[in-house]
Amino acid sequence: MPTNASVVTRFAPSPSGDLHLGHAFAALFAAARADEAHGVFLLRIEDIDVGRCRPEFEAAIAEDLAWLGLSWQTPVRRQSDHMGDYSHALGRLRAGGLVYPCFCTRKQIAAEIASSPAAPHGSAGPVYPGTCRGLSRGETEQRLAAGEGYALRLRMDEALAAVGGDLTFDEAGQGSVTCDPKPFGDVVLARKDVATSYHLAVTVDDAIQGVTLVTRGRDLFDATHVHRLLQALLGLPTPAYRHHRLIADDTGQRLAKRAVGETLRDLRARGVSADDMRRTLGFGR
Repeated sequence: MPTNASVVTRFAPSPSGDLHLGHAFAALFAAARADEAHGVFLLRIEDIDVGRCRPEFEAAIAEDLAWLGLSWQTPVRRQSDHMGDYSHALGRLRAGGLVYPCFCTRKQIAAEIASSPAAPHGSAGPVYPGTCRGLSRGETEQRLAAGEGYALRLRMDEALAAVGGDLTFDEAGQGSVTCDPKPFGDVVLARKDVATSYHLAVTVDDAIQGVTLVTRGRDLFDATHVHRLLQALLGLPTPAYRHHRLIADDTGQRLAKRAVGETLRDLRARGVSADDMRRTLGFGR
């Protein structure tokens, strides 16, 4: 969905629950950045988690955003409709020898990390110890032929060597940031149950949709280092970034779907108006 607009932003929720205040802030923030530049605001539905995503939540997202007074360019990109795009990107990485199948379960990975006090930790927690990275070609082919489930992981060291030199991205208010994706280790690019991952899908989506400014919460700042690496490996453009503050509840806990408090639907039922909501979040008009 390329566009000639100078600024293209997006709000990309997962339809696995109702929107809360944190989502409202993120959507309003992205839309405001587009409005300031007379640009384009996009809505993207990130529904690769087939076990948790529901059509009713997707419908509720559109209803809540419209209640907030937002509008977006259509058609809306739904990740589950574009698995071929992610498969194509994975194919390019595989052709370069930059991915490998990982047969480990989460339980096995946790056990191996627990048994090694010196196991590396990155910003996202314990780093995959590379159990399957050194499997012989014969063993790998044997396990694949047996139908054993596997994820696809990025060979981080080889990927960094393939890029060569420093990678940077522009962060609003911070300037040029030098990337260091290595602490993430061999990240998953395709899961056992879904032929992509968050890291790969959002990187490909942003390029295809012509997003020029990625706005999202500060909790995803470190993930940008991985996304910048994937952009370089796949020859994709690099947008600018703006990682905004997170919305917390009265106890200071960050709002998330697992600890959401009141949803936008709850607030609407209580009679809270969209204007009140916007003012509360700092987007009064």
